[in-house]
Amino acid sequence: MINIPMRQTGKHYWISDLHLFARRSIARQYLAEFRATAARADIFVLGGDIFDFVWTTRGTIAETVDQAVQWLESLIEHAPHCQFHFLLGNHDCYGPFVTRLAKLQDSAANFCWHPFVLRLGDSVFLHGDVADRSMDAEQLAHRRARHDQLEKKAPWLHTLYDLVVAVRLHTFAAMLVYPKTLVARRILRYLDQIGHGCATGLQHVYFGHTHVSMSDFEY
Repeated sequence: MINIPMRQTGKHYWISDLHLFARRSIARQYLAEFRATAARADIFVLGGDIFDFVWTTRGTIAETVDQAVQWLESLIEHAPHCQFHFLLGNHDCYGPFVTRLAKLQDSAANFCWHPFVLRLGDSVFLHGDVADRSMDAEQLAHRRARHDQLEKKAPWLHTLYDLVVAVRLHTFAAMLVYPKTLVARRILRYLDQIGHGCATGLQHVYFGHTHVSMSDFEY
């Protein structure tokens, strides 16, 4: 956990859930715009599930980790004046990748990684998987720890998921599973528990994971 004063001037950006390396990801068509935005940013928060080791289309998960680190290295070298903050998500929380993130943080002055939460002034950033059910910090950490035993999904499961996406069942399911008020209540309960609730001056919460837009939602 880290608390950094948010600069009142400058350009700050947030993005999450690109699911790079997964077959269903549509992020590739936006990568040029993404890199151009990063080049003019002061702060850029990568909010988790930027990569997808579970649904990777690469030969192995180890190969995917290598390519993920190369992607990050290229990004931060392309935008040396931007401070990047990488938050882990449930799809890219994987021990060997975390080890590489720590090494990247040591070697790149404009890169930091965070396992769960980033606090910048009156804003908090988190991936959002704590909204799946009511969880405290210990329960979330235990749930994430299970991802160290990742296994690459079988090809037939990729095909099945493609069908789900094609008929947009995933969109309807997300809207049913993640009603806005319930999501807000679970996230704020978690933030209170870890000492970043409304009593600390919190005004803005940024998260992904649910794939349901909650822009400017007040609770």
